[in-house]
Amino acid sequence: MSTLFERIGSFFTGTGRIATIDAARSAPPPSPLAPIDLTDYAQVAGVMDLAARIGDILLSSGTSNSDTKTQIHAVTSAYGLHYCHVDITMNTITIFTNIGTTKKTPVNVFRVVRSLSTDFSKLSEVDRLIRSIQAGATPPDVAEKILDELAATPPAYGTLTSITGWGLFGAAIAVMLGGGVFVAAISSLTSMLIMMINTWLSRHSLPYFFQNVFGGIIATMPAAIIYGVAARYGLQILPSQIIASGIVVLLAGLTLVQSLQDGITGAPVTASARFFETLLFTGGIVAGVGIGIQLSAVFGVTLPPLEAIAAPNFTSTTVRVISGGFAAAGFAIASYAEWSSVLLSGITGTAGSAFYYFLLLPMGVGSVIGSAVFAIIIGLAGGLLARRFLIPPLITAIAGITPFLPGLSVYRGMYAALNEQMLIGFTNIATALAIASGLAAGVVLGEWIARRLRRPPTLNPYRYFRAARRFSFQQVAQRNPVARRRVRKSPGP
Repeated sequence: MSTLFERIGSFFTGTGRIATIDAARSAPPPSPLAPIDLTDYAQVAGVMDLAARIGDILLSSGTSNSDTKTQIHAVTSAYGLHYCHVDITMNTITIFTNIGTTKKTPVNVFRVVRSLSTDFSKLSEVDRLIRSIQAGATPPDVAEKILDELAATPPAYGTLTSITGWGLFGAAIAVMLGGGVFVAAISSLTSMLIMMINTWLSRHSLPYFFQNVFGGIIATMPAAIIYGVAARYGLQILPSQIIASGIVVLLAGLTLVQSLQDGITGAPVTASARFFETLLFTGGIVAGVGIGIQLSAVFGVTLPPLEAIAAPNFTSTTVRVISGGFAAAGFAIASYAEWSSVLLSGITGTAGSAFYYFLLLPMGVGSVIGSAVFAIIIGLAGGLLARRFLIPPLITAIAGITPFLPGLSVYRGMYAALNEQMLIGFTNIATALAIASGLAAGVVLGEWIARRLRRPPTLNPYRYFRAARRFSFQQVAQRNPVARRRVRKSPGP
C-alpha cells in the first residue's frame, strides 16, 4: 500500500522536479566564481536591469509581489549578485545594491510596469528562462537577447482565438449557474461581444473604468431583449444567468483575487492600491449593469425578480463539474496560455469543481467557506501539477478559481439596490467580497501545502555571508571564534 502511494506521489511531484518558485526559495548561496565582475558598475547594473525586466513580465502577468521578489532575487543570485534589496510597490520595481570593498558605490535600477493584466503569453517562457539562469546555462548577454526576442514575439495565437476562449468561458459559467443550452449559447455570444468591444475600446485608449461600464450594459441588454422576446412566445429563461455570466467575464479581467493575495502574503501597500483600483473598476461594472436595467425598463422590458436556483441533483451536478473544467480551460485560452497549460487548467478546474459539487455542497457547507475550501484544492492541485509538468502554478491557480468568482452575488446586490432593497443589496455585495477573499486565501494556503509536499531542502546563505553585508570578512572572523579557526585552517592560494 505504501508503494502505491509513493508511486502516486511521484507522478504528481515528479522525480527531482520542483516548481520554479520553489527552486527560487531554496536557492543556494552564490558561487565564488561569479559569472560577472561584481566590482564593475556596468555589469552589475546590467544584471539588475535584466532581473527587473523579468520581474516586469512576472508582475504584469498577475504574479504576486512576494513571488516576484523571490524570483528577482533568484536571478541576481545566480549571477553572483546576492545582496540586493528589491522593492515592489503597485507597478514599480526598484532594485538597489552596493558594490566595491573599501569605498561603496550604490547601484540602483528602477522600472515601471506599464500594464497589469492577466496575460499568460510570456509567463511560461520567462519561467523556463529563470530555470535556465538558475542552472547556470544562460549568461547575461544571452538572457538579454532572449528577453528582447520575447518582447518582439506575439502570442502563439491571435485575438480572435482569445475572444473565442472568452465565449467558451461565458457559456460554461452560464451552465454552472443552472442554464441550459440556449442560455449557454446566448451567454457565449454576449461574452464574445463584451470582449470584442472592450478590445476595440482599449486600442483607442479609453480608460478601463468606462470599458467596464460599457461591458456591464452589454451584459444586461441582450439578456433583457431575449427575455422579452421569449416571454411573448411563452418561453421561460432566467436572464440573471446570462447577466451573471457576463459579470464574471468582466470580473475575471480584474485583479481582485491578486490584490487580496498581496495583502495576505505581506504587501499591504500594493494590496491596498490594487484593491481600491479593483473596487473602482467593479463600480464601473455595477454602474453599467444598473444602466442596462434602467434602459431595458425604458424599452418596456422589466426583468423578473431573482428566482432561487433549484438544488442540484446528480445529473446537473455532473454537468456543472464538467462545465467548471471547460470554464477554466476557456479562461486559460482567453489569457493566451500555452496549450499544455490550457489542458492542465481544465483538469485542475474539473477536480476542484468535483470536490465542491460532490462533497462540499451535499455536506451543507456555505458559499463562503465552500469557496475557500475549493480554492485550497485548486491551489494544491495546481501546485502539484505545476511541479510535475514544469509550468507556473499561477496559471492553473487563477484559471481554476476564476469560474467561482461571485458574479451572481454582484448582480443580486445591484438588482436589490435598484429595487429599494438596500439591506439585501449590501448583504449580497458583502457576500461577494467574502467569497473573493476566501478564494484568495484558499489559493495561497493550497500552494503553501503543495510546496511542503516533497519540498527541496532549504539552503540559506551562511550567517557569515549575511554579516558581510555590514562588516568585512576579517571583522566577521574576529567577532566569531569558530570562524576565526576556520580562516586559520583554510589553505592559501
